[in-house]
Amino acid sequence: MRLAEVLSGIDVRSRPAGPPPEESDALDAYSQAVVRAVERVGPAVVSVGMARRAPERWQRRGLSELRGAGSGVIIAPDGYILTNSHVVQRADRIEVRLQDGRELQAHIDGADPHSDLAVIRVPEGGLPVAPLGDSSRLRVGQLVVAIGNPLGFQATVTAGVISALGRTLRAQTGRLIANVLQTDAALNPGNSGGPLVDFRGEVVGVNTAVIAGSQGISFAIPVNTAKWVAAQLIRDGRVRRAYLGVLAQTVALERRLVVEEGTQVPTAVRVTEVQPETPADRAGVQPGDLITRVGAEVVASLDDLQLALARHQIGEPLPLRVLRDGRWVEVVVIPTDLPEEG
Repeated sequence: MRLAEVLSGIDVRSRPAGPPPEESDALDAYSQAVVRAVERVGPAVVSVGMARRAPERWQRRGLSELRGAGSGVIIAPDGYILTNSHVVQRADRIEVRLQDGRELQAHIDGADPHSDLAVIRVPEGGLPVAPLGDSSRLRVGQLVVAIGNPLGFQATVTAGVISALGRTLRAQTGRLIANVLQTDAALNPGNSGGPLVDFRGEVVGVNTAVIAGSQGISFAIPVNTAKWVAAQLIRDGRVRRAYLGVLAQTVALERRLVVEEGTQVPTAVRVTEVQPETPADRAGVQPGDLITRVGAEVVASLDDLQLALARHQIGEPLPLRVLRDGRWVEVVVIPTDLPEEG
């Protein structure tokens, strides 16, 4: 049988005609949402390049400086750009490339390694600005778009969903970053500092990290945290955090004490050292004290203590529930600013 006869015997009407109209409409709506988000935020996304003097051992091998790259997003028309702290830390020179191809020198206006956020500024006005949204409105499964410069490919877009809310991520300083967003939008080196955008075309997070070796597990700092940090960095050049002045460790509680506290939390924080002339020292906190509550919050670990302090206003009295020599006592501390690292 000839090929023409075989082909003529096929009923073309039985071939699949593509997805049903309602599926096509859904796919088209998805595409339109991504396109709108990119069109609204994309012009404000920048490439951030940095260079710093190489260590002496590398210089002896002929490498004079180390380079890195990331992304950023313009948050004010007079040149303020939000990015990750780890993208620009220890930079001797920072260069920003705009979407229109212009390359501008930038300086660090303020950096906060504890939240992995930084604000840099370029000497230019009238820049496109990305609208900042409200990360408290996010829901698991919601569409999000990541925009950045992964592996040097400028203005790259990936899409995914919010995989989880309320994650915690440890910054390079060792402190916890609370309420981190988890997404499956693909991120690669160079995406750091770029925006995570919702379907409205509003920034809801700042992309910050991926888990090495994983697929579809990426993290972003929520924009509500970023707005709070950026405001302080622009105003003061740093972020103020409450400080007690103790060294401590997480320890197990005796079952009797767990029952007395009525929290069913089997651990607490034991003070191992009190730094002199600090809020804890002035309030009478002693080595060996077991801290079980800070204000109304139960403290089961050092991370709990740190997060409770992060939520407390500096200079305001803060009651600690402490077990000392078998007795429950209340110690009122007035936290001061966390000292800047030298």
